[in-house]
Amino acid sequence: MKPVVWGILSTAHINRLVIPPAHASGKVELAAVASRDQPKADAYAAEWQIPRAYGTYEALLADPELEAVYISLPNTLHCDWSIAALRAGKHVLCEKPLSRHPEDVERAFAVAEEEGRILSEAFMYRHNPQAKRLRALVDEGAIGDLRVVRSTFGYSLFDEENIRLRPDVEGGALMDVGCYCVSGARLVAGEPESVYGSAWFGPSGTDWVFAGTMRFPGDVIAQFDCGTALPNRDELEVIGSTGSLFLDDPWHAKTPVIELRRDGGVERIEVDPVDSYGLELENVSEAIRGEAELLLGRDDALGQARALEALHRSATTGQAVSL
Repeated sequence: MKPVVWGILSTAHINRLVIPPAHASGKVELAAVASRDQPKADAYAAEWQIPRAYGTYEALLADPELEAVYISLPNTLHCDWSIAALRAGKHVLCEKPLSRHPEDVERAFAVAEEEGRILSEAFMYRHNPQAKRLRALVDEGAIGDLRVVRSTFGYSLFDEENIRLRPDVEGGALMDVGCYCVSGARLVAGEPESVYGSAWFGPSGTDWVFAGTMRFPGDVIAQFDCGTALPNRDELEVIGSTGSLFLDDPWHAKTPVIELRRDGGVERIEVDPVDSYGLELENVSEAIRGEAELLLGRDDALGQARALEALHRSATTGQAVSL
């Protein structure tokens, strides 16, 4: 297919994981990057071999050759700049979390529909064959009836000025890494019926540790913990009535292996490693060209926002929240 011409809105750190597979893909042409500062944009474009650099986000959106944009701005800017890009006629892949405010997600997708453009939330792990194989094993009954989902995602960060720890841009553990745990539970269990969240709010004012319980249809219970003040940990376990599926590397999927634990034994189901960010870009590009179905669209983003908002509200009120 003809490559889709992309631009990147911002010079965020996450871009380092997106740019290499963009350059490597025959379905993606990375043509431009924007910063709020022209010299910074020029230097960044030169470093990453991006042809055009813009000193404002508006200038990039005005580029008539760009068909799609990847948005890696701070959390509170995701929906507004997604809408601005959609209004400018661009398709949008917006870094997770799109928002924890369902009304903002609804607003953004309403504009996407009005403009006839694609909008997708960038949960890259969902595009990896490991996640697809996990869901297939659950659907095939490999572990019997689904009972419990257990997950974790944590790391250590104590710089209170870091954007991931700033409350003014809705940083914090739940939004940064806990969102993966919520998404992982939703992948296999559907949409939660009720949630309970508990958090330790650190010196920066954001949740430095967050733990949550979610109840899904069929009496499936999901439990997770996440943190920006924890050791490096990332696991996902899906437990059924006759066995469990354990993923030691569920989110980055650098070494994708699913352990099927049942009947007193362990079967290792190995999955070929592949770049999740590249698959994500290619899925959106293929959807733009009408060559594939978009994996993550309105329904998934809205379900994710509803769950995050409910968990956040529960942690701040101390009460369980029904959805």
